[in-house]
Amino acid sequence: MPVFDHKRFLKQLTTRPGVYRMFDESVNILYVGKAKNLHNRVSSYFRSTALDSKTLALVAKINTIEISVTSSETEALLLEQTLIKELRPTYNIDFKDDKSYPYIFLSDQDKYPRLSFHRGAKRKKGQYFGPFPSAYSVRDSLNILQKVFRIRQCEDSFFKNRSRPCLQYQIKRCSGPCCGLITEGEYAEDVLDARKFLKGKNRMLIDDLANKVDAASEKVNFERAATFRDQITHLQKIQEQQYVTGSHGDIDIIAGILKPGAVCVLVMFIRGGRMLGNKTYFPKVKIEMNESELLAAFIPQFYLTGFGGREIPREIISSAVIEEKMVIAEALGEKAERKVVISDKVRSHRQKWINLALTNAEQSLGVHLSNKNNIRQRFESLRIALSLEDLPERLECFDISHSSGEATVASCVVFDQNGPLKSDYRRFNIDGITPGDDYAAMSQALSRRYTRIKKGEGKLPDILFVDGGKGQLHEAEKIMESLQITEVRLVGVAKGPTRKAGLESLFLAVPDSDRYQEIELAPDDPGLHLIQHIRDESHRFAITAHRQRRGKTRKRSLLEDIEGVGPKRRRALLRYFGGAQHVQSASMEELAKVDGVSITLANHIYATLHT
Repeated sequence: MPVFDHKRFLKQLTTRPGVYRMFDESVNILYVGKAKNLHNRVSSYFRSTALDSKTLALVAKINTIEISVTSSETEALLLEQTLIKELRPTYNIDFKDDKSYPYIFLSDQDKYPRLSFHRGAKRKKGQYFGPFPSAYSVRDSLNILQKVFRIRQCEDSFFKNRSRPCLQYQIKRCSGPCCGLITEGEYAEDVLDARKFLKGKNRMLIDDLANKVDAASEKVNFERAATFRDQITHLQKIQEQQYVTGSHGDIDIIAGILKPGAVCVLVMFIRGGRMLGNKTYFPKVKIEMNESELLAAFIPQFYLTGFGGREIPREIISSAVIEEKMVIAEALGEKAERKVVISDKVRSHRQKWINLALTNAEQSLGVHLSNKNNIRQRFESLRIALSLEDLPERLECFDISHSSGEATVASCVVFDQNGPLKSDYRRFNIDGITPGDDYAAMSQALSRRYTRIKKGEGKLPDILFVDGGKGQLHEAEKIMESLQITEVRLVGVAKGPTRKAGLESLFLAVPDSDRYQEIELAPDDPGLHLIQHIRDESHRFAITAHRQRRGKTRKRSLLEDIEGVGPKRRRALLRYFGGAQHVQSASMEELAKVDGVSITLANHIYATLHT
């Protein structure tokens, strides 16, 4: 394959805004991007340093680059999204969503309007409320509307041919307009109330219904008053069950989470001050990026590409700071024909929305990673990478955590073919070693763990991962040899030079030798994603345990570990000196002045505190 002469290409490249398209030798589209300054953006792909492995893989395939100059960055963004939708480049983020969002439709051409589920083009005349994140959320809302307002939801053909009321009337989910059991004026009032509910005007609606109760009671129409009273009761229960935002705008909250091997973007919908639910996406990411870059790519595709029939809200709140938010907001505003705001630094209740969205995204990503098919594929890829005959059934990983040698803790996490097996997690408080000696800490943790297993207190893993390079792996090998455990495969996981995910080196202990085999897996290898997952989980578990131990240690008085100093003497020392720090800085003579402290004990206290 001929090498792309980027230096010659860049000499002629303009600094104006525009779109660039990268092609391989077979003229297959690789990537589409936009730039405020084409020369600066394209030249960044050909730097000699600071490029991640995924970007390097893209650059290695480039054979030609085509340029389209635009009059503004906003125009470049719109063109970029059109080309991404049309060409589906290999290295652009792939957001697949083959369904449009559902709405609630209220007809306004009928004498007795109908509420119904709607998805697709908005051709019928009437009002559309939404979008809702799922068909379930629409049907749940329609169910509420049936109970509270009793507006018909039957097909027009069914409605026009009724001679007596159907079952919906019998169970009080329809007011029976087909048979004249409600006047046109009363039905219109119910429709108006339903509109208020769908627009999020619940407080106003409850006040109006309370007034109707009083008016109906004054006219001695107690049956009608009871109907309004029941509607108020239903609405109050709905308000208790739903998270009411206190805002009256249409807002989308968008949160992104990245983990080794998977990405999740969650969109949470707020319409008329009511939270309608959320929808999650798991895009395929072919190049290295952070949360800001992920959402900067997601938002234009989500709203501008046209598929899905998405409605652009007046405000979008992002969980990450987006550098190009003004350009994206301007492009969205052009399409919506009104002002659109993108916010990324928020406070108060808006920050609570972000936290809720991030929590949901994290949960959804965890479920996605724990999917049996996904886990099975990762285990199979790991088996191939390590040249194992059988699929491993149990994995264990160890990590060490401390603060400059203080409160050292080792973690042991366990995965099986269903994912993390948290009931088998263990942690070890490490004592009796030189502070900061990670090798000694790893040796002690492994010795304690596998001595117990040899005694029948647990199961041996098929593969043991240690977070570290050859040194940590050597300690693990010595412990296994001393315990005569030969059936466990040992693997060291060393971080790359930039400590970025995807650049790890794996070291395998070669049986019956002092050699270690180094293997490298592709950044998108499912087996590597499994290793990253268990390594990150062991790191998280170790840090949590270390912080808990450190917190307990720092809350503990220095005097509690001194032999001969019980609660009464501790109290006397603290009262006399006014605090533990003053006790530690006191001389032996001063210590001996405290009631109950002899010269011998004062010498002992002083020696212990200054050793």
